[in-house]
Amino acid sequence: MATTSVVDVVMPQMGVSVSEGTITKWLKQVGENVEADENLLEISTDKVDTEVPSPGTGVLQEILVQEGETVEVGTKLATIAPEGASVEAPPEPAPEPATQEAAREAEAASPAETPAPTAPAPPPTSPPAPADGSTDGKTFVSPVVAKIASEHGVDPGQVPGTGRGGRVTKKDILAFIESGPPAAAPRAPEPPAEAPPAPEPERAPPAAPPPAAARPAPAPAAPQPQAAPGETFEPMTAMRRGIAEHMRRSLDTSAHVTSAIEVDMSKVVAIRAKLKKEFQADYGINPTYLSFVARAVVETLRDYPWINGEIRADQIVTRKYVNLGFAVELADGKGLIVPVVKNVEGLNLLGIARAVTDIAERARNKQLLPDDVQGGTFTITNPGGYGTFHGTPVISQPQAAILGTYAVVKRPWVVQDELGNDVIAIRPIMNLTLTYDHRLVDGALAGRFLRDLRHRLESWGEADY
Repeated sequence: MATTSVVDVVMPQMGVSVSEGTITKWLKQVGENVEADENLLEISTDKVDTEVPSPGTGVLQEILVQEGETVEVGTKLATIAPEGASVEAPPEPAPEPATQEAAREAEAASPAETPAPTAPAPPPTSPPAPADGSTDGKTFVSPVVAKIASEHGVDPGQVPGTGRGGRVTKKDILAFIESGPPAAAPRAPEPPAEAPPAPEPERAPPAAPPPAAARPAPAPAAPQPQAAPGETFEPMTAMRRGIAEHMRRSLDTSAHVTSAIEVDMSKVVAIRAKLKKEFQADYGINPTYLSFVARAVVETLRDYPWINGEIRADQIVTRKYVNLGFAVELADGKGLIVPVVKNVEGLNLLGIARAVTDIAERARNKQLLPDDVQGGTFTITNPGGYGTFHGTPVISQPQAAILGTYAVVKRPWVVQDELGNDVIAIRPIMNLTLTYDHRLVDGALAGRFLRDLRHRLESWGEADY
């Protein structure tokens, strides 16, 4: 339904723990028609990249936050006008007249003409940034940047901008504040509590107090690293920064230990070959090895609640349910997200295969919500799809463990024939690794978990569907 009045587009609340987002791409430009629920822009948070639909039908009237800027939840991003409304692209801010610049230079060049004040004056401070984001007509900044500048007494016009067109972003203003002097210059020393006695007659009268020193110019922002020949720079996305922070925090939190085991996947390979045509024909689903492993993991976790648990303060948390996370690669290896399938303990093999396919597709198509990546109790990562055979994954906090699944490789394997003799045969072998938090899970417990998981995979039967 077409809108009859101007509709505001705001930064949505993308989960209870998400307070800000970064505009990564506008899918519509000013003056273009947009339909209600049509994707209008893409945003990135520290948890998920997603597309934001239009809240109404009409014409994109104004874009207030540009690509690359990070703003808080609830910030107005754009406006949508009713269909047929005339929309003009916002004019570029005009440069200051040369006469004004010349006047300021002339004023700076003749300080002697300014009479000295007779009493100390408080040091001047930079004027607060207006709430609408403008800075004396020179620089437009987002409301979040304007608020930060106002709180710290910083003129955004003095901050080097790295956003589109030199726009000052939240990261720029925070870096400037951290690297610069305090928000306010120190006040002149106060006179002592007790007034000094009157000057003695033979002494010269005290000189008039000097004029208050002008506030020192802010220190320049920290120098940006320079690319050497053959190098290029690209900014870290909000997701990449979130991954970096989470991985570092996990290593600082958990005592990581990794154990590994080899699994003969012969029975799984045979059953998968049998089910593949049926699942694809009837449901459009490909039952991958990951689905079989996930099903066996859920059954095994019933007997190992600590591996499905976590440490919370000085308590051990265990659960009767399994929320299974699956690491999914995004953007050609430049992003990683772990969507979660909730209550997997109630799904059979087909249900797990469906859930894994659905959540992976939604992750790659930027259709996940923050709730889709929260609440996991155990995680599986599957680098084996690229041929790797071993790894030491990092635990997803606050979980206690993560399972790595690796390539199924045909290898010579010692088995027993029908007479009980050892013989060498060719078998499809998969390595599994369990990285666990040694604060909670001991090596013996992890070893038994892997042993039982291997037994389930090697003895897979019709009842395990």
